[in-house]
Amino acid sequence: MASEHVYGACVVWTGDRGEGTRSYKGYDRTWNIETPGKPVIHCSNDPLLGGDPSLPNPEDLLLSSLSACHMLWYLHLASVAGIVVTAYEDAPEGVGETAPDGAGRFLRATLNPVITLEAGSDTARADAIHGEVHRYCFIARSVNFPVSYNARYLET
Repeated sequence: MASEHVYGACVVWTGDRGEGTRSYKGYDRTWNIETPGKPVIHCSNDPLLGGDPSLPNPEDLLLSSLSACHMLWYLHLASVAGIVVTAYEDAPEGVGETAPDGAGRFLRATLNPVITLEAGSDTARADAIHGEVHRYCFIARSVNFPVSYNARYLET
């Protein structure tokens, strides 16, 4: 039987300039993610929609969550398989679209990990692990767009 897990956060809008949402351009698209006992994450809207390009936006956070979940499961499954990973770095890319009415969505995401393996590792087995990750990754199993990967391997 599956077990349920409850996750929570507090999202606090910080963009009131004193007039609330009285006018469309009269407020900032900024907020904080506040989770007890953790650092506050200052965020903004996508720059295409008037957000601050120096702050993470929802699309950044979703793509980063997808990449991090994949990485953590990859490391776990590699360890179980006896594959020694000494470094892992990903530069994921998401492709989205915006409809004429402003509605947006992700069409697809590609993970681009560069993984450093211990010398003599079975790179074919290391590569196959990526396909297994999608069975476990909470985030990848929750999105409704395809997620692919394009991994490169280095040896120490």
